[in-house]
Amino acid sequence: QNEVDTDQDGRMPACIWPQEYEIEFVRDHLGPLLESSGMPTQIWVLDHNYNLWGRAVCTLADPKLRKYTNTVAWHGYYGTADMISKVHDAYPEAEMHWTEGGPDYTDPGYLTDWCKWAGTFSSVLTNWCRSITAWNLALDEHGRPNIGPFPCGGVVTIDSQSRSISRSGQYWAFAHYSRTIRRGAQRFQSQTTAADIKHVAVENPDGQKVLIVTNPGPSRALELRVANVAASVALKTDSVTTLAWR
Repeated sequence: QNEVDTDQDGRMPACIWPQEYEIEFVRDHLGPLLESSGMPTQIWVLDHNYNLWGRAVCTLADPKLRKYTNTVAWHGYYGTADMISKVHDAYPEAEMHWTEGGPDYTDPGYLTDWCKWAGTFSSVLTNWCRSITAWNLALDEHGRPNIGPFPCGGVVTIDSQSRSISRSGQYWAFAHYSRTIRRGAQRFQSQTTAADIKHVAVENPDGQKVLIVTNPGPSRALELRVANVAASVALKTDSVTTLAWR
């Protein structure tokens, strides 16, 4: 069930699904059905915003439910990504996935807000998410097809008349992560003294290490230190930079 805790203010089709019903459905019906059929399909609970982390904790508290799922899906419209870690702290074995988020196609920054999205991606990865999924891949200049009243845009916009393609800031942010982070990568700890710089570091299965740095401010120099090795990196204004080494 998508976004279990909202009726969308009556502005589009939606279904509020109270927590106890979701637990019962997974525990007593869907979970046993998938198990008996031999299907490897996973069940991801919640599929809603960060600020509902308490609901996720309480849902996973049911041991019979955890027989069928230990995975929580997250949206980023309300709350902050560090709330995901509250669920991880309660259930370290639980998997987290970021399953929805997209740009406003009416926003003047639609084409250039790569720092916003790269910052979001780094934040959810450093708070235990294992995957990132956009709200929609390709829509037209009016955000269609879309049955809702919200101005949600795609990763790219395809003009309905000219068929020209416009790439969003989210597209360019995705490019940094999808090109260098491989399936099976493991995140390792990274830190900085600059509060406005977002970052995430991973090691790929082949041993390659990757650091993605988001600089939403003016150009500056970054000193990268790994063990006993240091390097100076120039960060451009309003930029996303990917560093890779072995």
